Amino acid sequence: MTIPLVVGIDGSAASLEAADWAAEEAVRHGVPLHLLHAAARGQEASDVIDAASERVREGAPTVRLSSEVLHEDATAALVDKGRNAFALVLGSRGFGDLAGMLLGSVSLAVSARADCPVVVVRGAAEHRDARFGSVVVGVEEGEGSGTAVQFAFREAHVRHCRLVAVHAWSAPFAAFTTPQASSGYALEAHRRRPPAQVLDDALHGASERYRDAPVSRRVIEGPARQALLEAASEADLLVVGARRRQGHLGLQLGLINHAVLHHAPCPIAVVPRI
Repeated sequence: MTIPLVVGIDGSAASLEAADWAAEEAVRHGVPLHLLHAAARGQEASDVIDAASERVREGAPTVRLSSEVLHEDATAALVDKGRNAFALVLGSRGFGDLAGMLLGSVSLAVSARADCPVVVVRGAAEHRDARFGSVVVGVEEGEGSGTAVQFAFREAHVRHCRLVAVHAWSAPFAAFTTPQASSGYALEAHRRRPPAQVLDDALHGASERYRDAPVSRRVIEGPARQALLEAASEADLLVVGARRRQGHLGLQLGLINHAVLHHAPCPIAVVPRI
């Protein structure tokens, strides 16, 4: 049995937009779509699920659709369901979030705890409706981006669009302060791979598998946050990776992932490292 794409529904406009996005995504990948609503005990939830189901059937009549209401904490319910899901899809904000918040508390908590990829559907209609023909993936040095790169290539493949791979790097500030610091930085720089090589190595395996996906490489000297947000301004999806915490539950989202989750102009996928 094919594992489903799961979307969290609470009746808010953001969650319904997430359901629209998830329905199209499920059709692209040929997987079932499962609507999940976590309701307080004693709360009637049939109207929320019925409205979302009807909307999905109108927009994507061929999708295999199921739904479920659980009377438990929304974050716990979604994280548990994500243990056997293709991915989790969430709106950027729900009914329970404070006015002015850039990202809902449930979306942030699930992004930091889920075992599967989590997509937070953000941005205006042109970014949600795949009008740009571009998927962006952030690549960091080391092995933390491998699963994210595979995910991004697969997305570019099923969307028949280009992949933009971004690697941002910066020289440490200390390199320019003292001669001792400069010599230390020079030694460290010698040990590190050149930025272009970091990008090539990260893309090599997946590019062999997805030969039909055109790839654009961007090596940028500067803050990764700024580089990713600028690239995402002309993208249908931004993909970032997340390492698992050593000895603790959950993921290391880090400052960069927090920034793009709050400010990305398009849907963003957080992909845990396997």
